Amino acid sequence: MGVDIDRIEFDDNDYRQFQLTLSEQLLLLKKTLANPNFGNTPPSIGAELELYIIDKQGKPLPKNEQLLSLAQNSQLTPELNSYNIEYNTPPCPTSRSPFHTLENKIVDELQSLNQHASTLNARIVPIGILPTLTPSDFGPHCMTQRKRYHALVSQLIRQRGGDFEIDIDGKSPLKFNLADITLEGANTSFQIHHQVSPKHYADTYNALQLMTPLAIAIGANSPTLFGHYLWDETRIPLFKQSIDTRHLDRYEWNEPARVNFGHGWLREGAYELFSESVNLYSPILPICTSEKVLEKKRQPPELSELQLHQSTVWLWNRPVYDSTDNGHLRIEMRALPSGPTSIDMIANAAFLIGLAEGHREQINEILPAIPFQTAEYNFYRSAQYSLDANLIWPNAKLGYKRQCIIDIIDDNLPIAEKGLASIGIETDEINNYLSIIQQRISRKQNGAIWQKKMLNKLNQRLDMKASLHEMLELFIKNSQRNIPVAEWEIK
Repeated sequence: MGVDIDRIEFDDNDYRQFQLTLSEQLLLLKKTLANPNFGNTPPSIGAELELYIIDKQGKPLPKNEQLLSLAQNSQLTPELNSYNIEYNTPPCPTSRSPFHTLENKIVDELQSLNQHASTLNARIVPIGILPTLTPSDFGPHCMTQRKRYHALVSQLIRQRGGDFEIDIDGKSPLKFNLADITLEGANTSFQIHHQVSPKHYADTYNALQLMTPLAIAIGANSPTLFGHYLWDETRIPLFKQSIDTRHLDRYEWNEPARVNFGHGWLREGAYELFSESVNLYSPILPICTSEKVLEKKRQPPELSELQLHQSTVWLWNRPVYDSTDNGHLRIEMRALPSGPTSIDMIANAAFLIGLAEGHREQINEILPAIPFQTAEYNFYRSAQYSLDANLIWPNAKLGYKRQCIIDIIDDNLPIAEKGLASIGIETDEINNYLSIIQQRISRKQNGAIWQKKMLNKLNQRLDMKASLHEMLELFIKNSQRNIPVAEWEIK
C-alpha cells in the first residue's frame, strides 16, 4: 500500500485487465523463482513499526502529515488514520548483531520523532491499541487525506455493502458497528521482515506458522478497546473484523476472510501463497502500472500488480517478493503488536525468528502431529489469553494434548537459541534478547498483563476513563526509558 494511487473509482474493464495481468505475473513469478540465481543475496532482517500520535491529554492527535513534514525522513509514512505513522527500518544483514542494530535504530527514531512531535504539542507512543480511544475517534474525519487510502476504503465498503460489525468477547464484551474501515486504524503493529531463501521457504514458513502463537502470547500488548476488557491481543480479532467484507451464510460459499491465518501447511514454496491470493481473493485496487514488454525483459521482474494485490490480502505471516538487486523472498510477520518498548519488540522478533529457524530442519517430522486447524486454534487462543492460554501441542513424551503455554515456551527457548545461532547471531545478542523472554515467563508479565493489573489497581480509586488515562501515562514513562516490560512495577 506504499504506492501512490491517482483515482478512487474503477470500472469492469479495470478489473478484467488487472486480473489478466495477475495471471501473467503469476507465470513470471514461477519462472523467476525457478532461476537458481534468484535470492542469492546476503540475508537481512527489517521491520515496520506503527505508532500513535497523541496530545498531552493522551488522546489521539490527527497530525501525521504535519509530523512527516517536520521529520523529512523517507523511512516514515502515514497510516490510514491521521493519528498513526509508520517507521520503516533499513534492513540489517542477518549476521552477528542485527537485533541490537534494529533496537538502536528504533530508539533513535522514537527520540527524533518525539522531538519533532513536541513542536506540535504531541507525543509518540508504541502501543498495540491506544487505551484512551473513544468511538468518536473513528470515521471519515480521521482518515489521512491520501488517495490510496480513500481508494482502499471505498472499495472495501463497496464489497461489504453495509456496516462493518465488531463482536469481540472477553471480560466485558464489545459489539460495535461502523460504516467504514477506520476502526482498523486502532491497531498498530511491529511487523518483522525476515529474508528466506527460496529452497527453505516452505519449511521456514511452516515453522513460523506453528510458532507464531508462542510469540503472540509472550508479546501481547492490546487488552482493551473503548474501556472494555477484551482479548490480551485484541488487535487480532479487531483487525480481522474491521475490514471483513463478507456476509457469512452457512449454506453459501463465502470468499475467505482477507485477514486470516492461512489455508493449510505450505507444500512446496512461496509460489503457492501468491497463487492462493490471486485465485481466492478478488482484486480491490485494480491499477495496472507495468509495461508488459519491459516487465518480461526485466530480470528479475518487478511484478507491481502482483505486489499491489498481495498488499490487500492480510495474512498474519505474509509472503513478500522483492525485485531489488538479484531479487529475494521475505516473510512478513504481522501478528506482533507495537510496544511496549524497543527492547521488548526486538526480543519478540528474535524469539520468533529463532523458533522458526530452530524448528525448520525437523518441521516435516512435527507437522503430521498437528493439523493446520489446530495451529490456527492455537493462534487465536494465544491472542485471547496470552500467558494464561492452553494450547493443543505435540509432545514426544506426552503425546498430542493440551498444555500450558508457559511450559511450551519454556521448552522451546533452547530451540530458539539454536535457531538464532544457526543464522550467525552472536552469543551475547542471543542471550540478551532471550533472557527478556525468560524474564516475562518467570514473572508472568507481558504488556497486556501489566496494563490489566495497573487498571485494576487504578480502578480502586478512579473511574475507568481516568484509570485508562493514568495507566497510559505510566506506560509512556516506562516505554520511553526502554525498560523491559517484565520489570515494570504495579504501584
